[in-house]
Parts: sequence; C-alpha cells; structure tokens
Amino acid sequence: MLCLAQVEIKDSANRAELRILARQRSEYAWAIANEQDTLDCAQTTQYYQGSLVLVTLSDAHEILEISDVKDWLLNIISTLLVTGVTPQFLQKESERAEQWRQNLTLQSQDLDRRVLELEARREQLEQLEETLKREKKQIESLAAQYREQNEELDRRSSEIETR
Repeated sequence: MLCLAQVEIKDSANRAELRILARQRSEYAWAIANEQDTLDCAQTTQYYQGSLVLVTLSDAHEILEISDVKDWLLNIISTLLVTGVTPQFLQKESERAEQWRQNLTLQSQDLDRRVLELEARREQLEQLEETLKREKKQIESLAAQYREQNEELDRRSSEIETR
C-alpha cells in the first residue's frame, strides 16, 4: 500500500515517526488518513522535520520502502498539465458526473414505477383469469343442465308421441 507521510523527528537521537497523511485506494484514488495514524521509523535519518515522503507498506503495515515525494509529485503535475486537467475541467467533470447520477436516479425511479405497474397488471390478469375460469365452470354447468333438460324434454316428447 502506498502512503503519503510527513517526517516528524521526536528527539535528538534521530528517533522519527512518519505521520500518514493519505493512503492510496486505487491508481487515481486517495483517502485522507486519520490524524493519529503514525509509524515509528529508523529509516528517516536522511529526511528533515516536516519532509514529505512516499511510504510503501506491506499488508502487515511494515515499512517496505521510503522515497522522496518530489519525483512522484512532479510526475503527477506533468501528467495533469499534459492532459489539460484544470480546476475548471474537474468542476465540469464533477457537474457532468452529478447530472449523470441524477439521470440514473430518475431512470431507476422510472423503472421501479414501471415494475410496480407491471406487477399490478399481472395481478389484474391473474384475477381476470380466475374470474374466467369460474365463469367457464358456470357455463359448462349450465350447458350440462341444458343438455339434461333437453334430453328430459326429448324423452317426454317421445313418451307423449307414443301414447
């Protein structure tokens, strides 16, 4: 893990601490560190009080490497200047990202509304289907009664004709 730190000399015996200022989260993302986040270090004798350094830490938070921040910082500045990243550009990008986020939120709300509408329509269709099934059973029952009555009439007509 890469960290930006400030050298703090604690006494005349060159005992030093590194106060972690920020931690790298990804290639272009950094997070401000807790003010009390410090590391004891004997490797800082070449740096002065208040010097900024880059510290590479292991997963166990052991110091693997300490380097001067100058080259890293100059690289960042030259990259920003070459690519034209200015405060105005960053502001516009921030505004664009906010508009995009708002559009996504509106689209998400619209999709949620549509899902609710579809669910309500599905429930209506299920209710209509149940109603149709009940009505079909009633019609089949009435048709069966009609056939029975018709057969009964035919039988009675036959009886009357035979008399």
